[in-house]
Amino acid sequence: MLKRTRSEVEPAADHGFFGPDSVTWRVWGYPTSLTIGFSRAVVVEELDPNLVASVDRTQDIYRRPRTRYDRTIRYFALVAFGDSRTTLQAADVLVKVHSKAIGLEPYGGGRYDANDPDSQLWILVTGWHSVLKAYEMYGPGKLSEAEEAQYWAECAVAAEMQTCDPADVPRSRAELHAYYERMRPVMSGSPIARRAMRHLMDVDQLVDAPLVLRPAQWVVGRFFRAGVIATLPHWMREMGDVQQPRVMDLAARPVLRATFAALSTSKRLQLRVLGMLSPSTVPVVAPVLLGVPPVSPEVLTPAEARERHGFERPAEAHLAWRRQQHERVFGRGQAPSDAGLVESEEILGRLG
Repeated sequence: MLKRTRSEVEPAADHGFFGPDSVTWRVWGYPTSLTIGFSRAVVVEELDPNLVASVDRTQDIYRRPRTRYDRTIRYFALVAFGDSRTTLQAADVLVKVHSKAIGLEPYGGGRYDANDPDSQLWILVTGWHSVLKAYEMYGPGKLSEAEEAQYWAECAVAAEMQTCDPADVPRSRAELHAYYERMRPVMSGSPIARRAMRHLMDVDQLVDAPLVLRPAQWVVGRFFRAGVIATLPHWMREMGDVQQPRVMDLAARPVLRATFAALSTSKRLQLRVLGMLSPSTVPVVAPVLLGVPPVSPEVLTPAEARERHGFERPAEAHLAWRRQQHERVFGRGQAPSDAGLVESEEILGRLG
């Protein structure tokens, strides 16, 4: 149930890794971010042939889309808004979850591993860029040059929760464009990527609206999808086969800008919308949106938090376990263990 008053919201232990003075909180706290921004992120991710191979193998986005969406958005929200211990705990268990996402890429034939630093960097950069892109197009607009530099510096902090190297994170718009140009030849609009991208744009599967509201839900879903596609450059649209007429690009922008501007006037309404899309994310975001102060007003660096709470860097975490998973899959031809996935339920939410 959605908490209606500040007194009902459990305060966070601390401000986590960014805090109220960060550009991250301003951008990620706007209602475009955990809606269209996040949807764009998971759509663009599928162009990585190794990543989409692991997604396609489990079929989770088709078998349990609500659960998969809920758990993923909760993780991203924890990194942006969560307290330091819970966020590190989520990052740590995610390494174990990803350890089972290994196998052979069906088109190129090479091995894929969801903990691979290159795939993890793609997830991070496309996620943070997608949130920023939605904020620019359907929210308050572009950041200043200094604000954008701070945003990407904060993205590099978030990289410390994944197996990629923070030094590889773009630090400016020019570096971001250069990164996409380097990655473009590596990306693939394979049949499984196109199927996943189309599927992930369908928000109707995430909301069980009453029958009387289904027509309105259909309209919202069409504008949502059009809004996601409108944020994509043409090369991504062509690669993913998600074309739409230019008139839809033009129509989506004013409608969505007005919708999100209205939504931004009510924090509780934002939480209600978020609750429909990702119930488990509401407790993470509610203290920030409703201004509930944490137990301690600290903002920690990842290094300070790891030392305090006793976690390893994700790139160095669970190496023995990851080797065991590789031996099971590539050595003995067995299915990987689900132990990490089961362990993650307490932190990232139920599996279904």
